[in-house]
Amino acid sequence: MPQYLLKCEDVHKSFGITKALDGVDFCVERGKIHGLIGENGSGKSTLANIIGRIYAADKGKFTLRGETWTPKSPQEAFSDGVSIIVQETGTILSITVAENLFLGRYEEFSDGFIVNAGKMEKAADQILSSIGVTSIYGSQMTARLNMQQRKIVEIAKAVSNDPDLLIADETSNILSEEGREILFRLFDKQIKNNKSVVTITHNIEEAMELCDTLTILRDGKVTATLNKEEFDENRIKSLMIGREIKDSFYRTDNDEYGEEVVLRMVDATSLRDVTRVSLELHKGEILGIGGLAESGMHTLGKMLFGAERLACGKVECNGKTVDSPETAVALGIAYISKDRDVESLAASTNVSANIAITGTDVNVISKFIYSVKKEKKYVLDQIERLKIKVNSRFDKVSSLSGGNKQKVAFAKWFARDCQIYIMDCPTRGIDIGVKQEVYRMMYQLKQQGKSIVLIGEEMAELIGMSDRIIILKEGRISREFRRSEGVTEDKLIHSMF
Repeated sequence: MPQYLLKCEDVHKSFGITKALDGVDFCVERGKIHGLIGENGSGKSTLANIIGRIYAADKGKFTLRGETWTPKSPQEAFSDGVSIIVQETGTILSITVAENLFLGRYEEFSDGFIVNAGKMEKAADQILSSIGVTSIYGSQMTARLNMQQRKIVEIAKAVSNDPDLLIADETSNILSEEGREILFRLFDKQIKNNKSVVTITHNIEEAMELCDTLTILRDGKVTATLNKEEFDENRIKSLMIGREIKDSFYRTDNDEYGEEVVLRMVDATSLRDVTRVSLELHKGEILGIGGLAESGMHTLGKMLFGAERLACGKVECNGKTVDSPETAVALGIAYISKDRDVESLAASTNVSANIAITGTDVNVISKFIYSVKKEKKYVLDQIERLKIKVNSRFDKVSSLSGGNKQKVAFAKWFARDCQIYIMDCPTRGIDIGVKQEVYRMMYQLKQQGKSIVLIGEEMAELIGMSDRIIILKEGRISREFRRSEGVTEDKLIHSMF
């Protein structure tokens, strides 16, 4: 008989008229890694957040270690040995790493009414060191960390109480290779200690390799729970989306692009990790930028948008200098950041405000009059065009699934009809169905004569979508490949090291 650590039975959850979970049964065995997989909006994160008590279920029975379990808060769940690494931002930027790590537990370090900051920072350093992290310190301000480092802090916080159940919601896709190694070592430690892991991922290959069991959700219902011996990639895809899907959904053409250069970087060096880089983007071209996580490729995207100061060199668009995001937008350049919730979206506001922000000048009738009617059309056209799942344009962005958030990030630039799109990991954290839509949109943009800089960590994506690929290594261009050359992953990997 399986030894279950957690049982969730007949779980229901609605947000307004949207039924996020509809009678879900989900059981986690001790000593196992249990994967949750499904399209964006299928209910994966909702179920994880209910287990972690970030949300309360409308209905359902929960059993932990064989006893009825009804925690009232995330803190109570944490005290009961259930830890969750949330999908998006789970740290507060304005406090230290130690304060984030021990948030809600400051009394452990208090002398009367005063928190002993030094003692707390030392404890944070010990936890970080215990999971193999030596480059982040308890005394650091969290705002000074990059997105991957902040996620490492969240991981450290989640395992600081030695949980029986560790839930990782779309965690691995944010991390560098080093970060994934840390995470997967913690998974192994959980299993060796007869504890459990629930991991949510859109990477089917990763799920099949890591997990002992997979539960597939679609439209808030369980379509199947499969054991390791039953895993089959095509079957899993079909169970996720309710239809057969082709194995390849990248470009199959070798369409050329124009000779006209629309964006040029000349001998540019950043104040951080890019050194003397020169490149050109042509009209109708998809230019891929790849490299290891610390290669400088993400900084490069910000430099092209004017959001990263240059120590020397320049960026030009159609002969004009790009030295700020305001200039870039005026020149028809769009930027979709990898750090979606912090840099691409205002998650606490509604969908309408996020999309309409790029149309403040477009929707002006005259010098002093802004048209609410034009704004409404501006927004609704994009909701329909990108099939963004919302009850209303006034839904909070924070309430949307990862895929729908990403669609909003695209929509605000599509509405403006930009000519150049800088896309940094545009398919991070979205499911296979939405990925297809993104790739189709990218090819449509190319056919319309628009240009794309595709910064990617997935080599298959870079190879499948790019006309040219530039590989960065330690902030410099290492190699350039053309689509017509028959690029392989081995060639890309070799050029990165």
